[in-house]
Amino acid sequence: MAISPDSIAAQIVDCDPAFAPVIEAIGPPKVFRPTPPAKRFATVVSSITSQLLSIKAADTIYGRVVAACGGVVTPETIAALTHDELRSTGLSNAKVASIHDVAARVRGGTLNLARHGRMSDDEVLGELVAIRGIGTWTAHMYLLFTLGRPDIWPTGDLGVRNGWSLLHGETSMISAGDLGPLGDPFTGFRSATAWYCWQAVHLHRGDR
Repeated sequence: MAISPDSIAAQIVDCDPAFAPVIEAIGPPKVFRPTPPAKRFATVVSSITSQLLSIKAADTIYGRVVAACGGVVTPETIAALTHDELRSTGLSNAKVASIHDVAARVRGGTLNLARHGRMSDDEVLGELVAIRGIGTWTAHMYLLFTLGRPDIWPTGDLGVRNGWSLLHGETSMISAGDLGPLGDPFTGFRSATAWYCWQAVHLHRGDR
């Protein structure tokens, strides 16, 4: 039986009262729902594009990728673009190579994104990080935002680390290694916990 967003918020506060202010300000957590299989490839391309970039820069470059693909990002439209054509969107050489590799794997049948809904988090992560240019951060973003998994703890994400540090009044950003075990009490709803860390950053910046 699924836990309601309000119940998840209450459990997060029970685990760590430091989250109470952001939960009071934002309300229940976002409900992450799986993306239909036909649209998953585009989300992988978007995640690769976003690596080490600000949200604004990533959105701009991904918009150019979509335009270069004729409005629809699929393995076929990506494969039809040359390396230089993709590079002209602002993607790095490494990201172009990675995106072409994902497209080739999907078209060749060695990567079946439709199967991911039936695979465990660890199985999906292992399959993705074996692909050129995809690391743990990209795999975590895919698991969380594309597959809608409820228990992802993306400790390598700067926003999550920054939000955690802000919520706990730390003067310097916590390291990924130190943050890892601190997520253990939230097991089962770590995706929502990470989401609140992101919201803490938005609140701090005045974005909300």
